[in-house]
Amino acid sequence: MFRFMQNRRMRWMLPGASMVAAAVLLAGVGVAVDLAPRVEADFFFAPGDPQLRESRELAERYPAGETLIVRAGAPDPETRGYLAQLDALGRSLDSVPGVAEVFSAANQDRRSPLWSRVLTPTGDEATNVVVQLAEEYDPEALAVEVQAVLDAHGRPDFALAASGVPLIVELIRRGLARDLAVFSTVALFVFGLVATLAYRDARLVAGTLLACLSASAATLLAASAAGIGVGLLTANVATIVFVLTLSHTVFLAANWRAAARGDMGGAGGRGRAAEAVARTIRPSFWCMITTLLGFSSLLLAPARPLRELGAAGAIGTAVAFASAFLILPAWLARGGNGRLGGRRQPGGSRPHAGPAAAEPGWPARLPALGATALVVLGLAAAGVGTGLWRLETDPSLLGYFDRSGPIRSGLELVDRDGGSSPLLFAVGASDGGRLDNMAAYERMWEFQDSLEADPATGIVLSPAPLLAHARTQPLARFLPVSILLGLLDRSEAGSVASGYVREDRREALYSIRMIEAGRREDRSATIARLAAHAEAAGLQVRATGGLYELQDRLGGLLAASLKIGIGGLLLLFLVVGLRVSGNVAGACAMLACLVAVPAVVLGVFGHLGIAVDIVASPAANVALALGVDSMIHIAMRARDLRQAAGPPSPRSGRSSREAWAAARTSLAKPVATACAIICMGFGIFVLSDFPPTRRFGLAVVLGTFTAAVAALFVLPALAHGFRRRGGLARGS
Repeated sequence: MFRFMQNRRMRWMLPGASMVAAAVLLAGVGVAVDLAPRVEADFFFAPGDPQLRESRELAERYPAGETLIVRAGAPDPETRGYLAQLDALGRSLDSVPGVAEVFSAANQDRRSPLWSRVLTPTGDEATNVVVQLAEEYDPEALAVEVQAVLDAHGRPDFALAASGVPLIVELIRRGLARDLAVFSTVALFVFGLVATLAYRDARLVAGTLLACLSASAATLLAASAAGIGVGLLTANVATIVFVLTLSHTVFLAANWRAAARGDMGGAGGRGRAAEAVARTIRPSFWCMITTLLGFSSLLLAPARPLRELGAAGAIGTAVAFASAFLILPAWLARGGNGRLGGRRQPGGSRPHAGPAAAEPGWPARLPALGATALVVLGLAAAGVGTGLWRLETDPSLLGYFDRSGPIRSGLELVDRDGGSSPLLFAVGASDGGRLDNMAAYERMWEFQDSLEADPATGIVLSPAPLLAHARTQPLARFLPVSILLGLLDRSEAGSVASGYVREDRREALYSIRMIEAGRREDRSATIARLAAHAEAAGLQVRATGGLYELQDRLGGLLAASLKIGIGGLLLLFLVVGLRVSGNVAGACAMLACLVAVPAVVLGVFGHLGIAVDIVASPAANVALALGVDSMIHIAMRARDLRQAAGPPSPRSGRSSREAWAAARTSLAKPVATACAIICMGFGIFVLSDFPPTRRFGLAVVLGTFTAAVAALFVLPALAHGFRRRGGLARGS
């Protein structure tokens, strides 16, 4: 490749070709890739996932459809003016495409056993408007139209707030779309600004940004061609790939600058670029392998967003490596004047694996940590890591929205009055008998009363209040339960009352809206307690479903993924550490440093009570992948220097100590530069209005800073300490 670049024309054409390629890739993304995030009602799982199958089957057995709850607050909901406002609101909502029926205190009897529970669950402060949706509707258009209606009818004395799965999902999608458009662009400018300040060389900055942009665009195109859309996690994949490419370019640029100072030999700009590639490509290759393994491990995850991130991340990892070593060297080889930061550098040469000098302006030797300092740091990391036992992987549904924002406050009002997250129970008689008799009716009422008395539940719909509502019709109280069940579908309750008892009359549905605010108990424990109420009433829960139950499953899956995924990555990195460091001491030192990364990130989250949701959960893996890069580069540089210096003294191990010290000194600036760029870039996400994006950015910043400190200070001291004690060394 570099012989080809010796042609003067090629030295100008290749950078130009990289600019054209980047422009074509970015244009291709604009034309061929749908950047609108895809978030569906079952956004946690794919249709074929076993975790979703039971919930889907339950929805098919009881096709009641989706509903929205609109809370209408007023000083006095009993006045005629309030009822007139409710009626006008209901008519406007009924005209929205996708809305089937609207029920409110303006068109229903609030004294009914059914509507007293649904429309006035909290008393005198407000009433609910139930919006029954059609079987097919456009979620985005529905959310826009419903919000427009609420804005048009809302006023200080008629406060309106809405909740429901379709609205919540659409609000999450909007948050992702806003962050993808705004923060990714801002992060790009931050990356470029910091790179400019760090490099002060137009070629480095231009080549680096072109390589990173090309990698991100190519990944989006390849992922789209593979059927991977922009979703809950893949919305951040472009930024992740940008940073992965940046990690390669930082070390490539550092080695090029070292060659410009004469630290690695070579003659002329083309020789320095070739020398930098030769010095960088081996450790970067192993960095790519470790990152590829990390993303590939997500392909086995049971949640669809994690699998999609794994596939897109694996594609992006390979693309990032190729982009960094195809584009940046062309820009580095274009020059040949040896300018570094605006000054001409001497062109002397040194042996390829000789002592590595520090960057100008950096200390010739970084301070080494003693045994006491290592113990103190280890105890500190262990203390922070105790937060792992307090880590929350099952956050509230309200936690997806900013605590101080209007969306969160409105959802909290609806949640407080009647719950916001649906939970479905399919129940049958414990003895397997039919439910269309008076004894079963009394058992269903007993279960209904116990559910309504539970502090975790809001509105509860079941055959019990529906049958009680049907009995309010003239002469209906004299009819048997079996006939009353047939009247439900023809009552004025319409679609709200349909689909709560199966045709064989041996199974019934309980639809419960769960209260999310202030939840302290695990969802699994809450679901088990509610199921115990059914057992006490002589009923048996045969199936569960709904968003609340899916969130419970997801929380367990995230906890398992963190344990298995991070544990598996650490074992894989141990094997890679043996290969890149050349001895057991270096590999064990790398493993000890890498363990600190998830311990600090997740431990801090646990101590601060910051939940790890599905968006933030891969951040520890990303931080590990970025952190191991610095360690691999330092370990391989130390190995090369150690081999060049010959075997160490049997007692002192002097060459080992000097090799590690020289390696970290020569790479201190690229490690610090990469850390600063990554932390400032992902730090932008902390300013997001979407809490999961904030948590993702904070986790990456914490992990990256921890990894950089461990790579520069802890890794060399541990590696030399392990080696000196003997028994851990292998190879040269």
